[in-house]
Amino acid sequence: MEDSAAPKRSVTVADVAKAARVSKATAARVLGGYGVVSGRIKDQVMAAAAALEYRPNELARSMSTGRSGIIGIVVGDIENAFFSLAVRGISDAARLAGFNVIISNSGEKLEAEKSAVDLLIGKRVDGLIVSPARCDSFDHLRHLGRAGMPLVLFDRSIPDLDVDAVTGDDREAAIAAARFMVEAGHRHLAYVSAMDVEDGGLTDVARISNSAVRERVEGFVSVLTEAGLPNPLHYVRLGATDQPQTDAVIKRLLSNSSPPTAILASDSLVGLRVFKSLQSLGLSIPDDISMISFLDADWTSVTVPPITVVDQRVYEMGKLAGERLVARIEQIPLAVEWLRVSTSLVIRSSVARIDR
Repeated sequence: MEDSAAPKRSVTVADVAKAARVSKATAARVLGGYGVVSGRIKDQVMAAAAALEYRPNELARSMSTGRSGIIGIVVGDIENAFFSLAVRGISDAARLAGFNVIISNSGEKLEAEKSAVDLLIGKRVDGLIVSPARCDSFDHLRHLGRAGMPLVLFDRSIPDLDVDAVTGDDREAAIAAARFMVEAGHRHLAYVSAMDVEDGGLTDVARISNSAVRERVEGFVSVLTEAGLPNPLHYVRLGATDQPQTDAVIKRLLSNSSPPTAILASDSLVGLRVFKSLQSLGLSIPDDISMISFLDADWTSVTVPPITVVDQRVYEMGKLAGERLVARIEQIPLAVEWLRVSTSLVIRSSVARIDR
């Protein structure tokens, strides 16, 4: 009696050749997509391969061609709609160029990012797209360049690293959002981010190791300074890493003697948490407090009221990063660039006007 639990032997090129009644070399040419064979022989080999459920040995292929046909992606938080949409753009660009992708999630932790990079290199990927957890600690990424591994940074930039980066125009995006709230009459504006910093407060923007968050805070602060508002960092709060932490951040903000009348959320995940926090406190948007969120995520248009958002064109960013990496893998001569994708403000009903 046959042991059904015994592992099935992998079908080899030799098996396909035997079934197609051709030489092993001919079968290898057809299955590997190289060399010249007649249409009849090609059909014969492909039919045999399909009947035997042949699957190519990708490791063997990569050793013979020097390519795996795979690119690696390391994102900060796959739960965040921003990264999900970016991965779709990257994957579409990769697929059009004949590449598959392997995705890894760092959880915005440096050590997890290093492990993910090591794992993907072990998988013999042809190139990497990485959203750095920290832009002030990148020796592991610098090593990739020295080793000749094509690398593109996504969403965050590291000027000291001589590689391409694709980001949003984060500073200008925050300026547009903050200016909209200031022009609506708001004088006490808060910025809330999941970026983790000791005690959740901030006294020095340079301490922010995430370049995207740093640029947004810089833009936000510049508008408040321009408007002559005192202590523009007073209502900047970090550490909204989950719902309980966000609830605590919002409660601390609202306990101020002059609580903020408007909040800018640094991404859609933080924005949703902020929305839930305000709801749980019985506060009405925008009657009691106004808010704007980064990213035009699905939830922002179906809430009551719908939320004003910074539209980041994330799919286009991902597609551009994928195309850039493919160009590097193909060794197309291009100058190293920091490619910034413009944003726009989608105005809905979550910001009230305040009489000055």
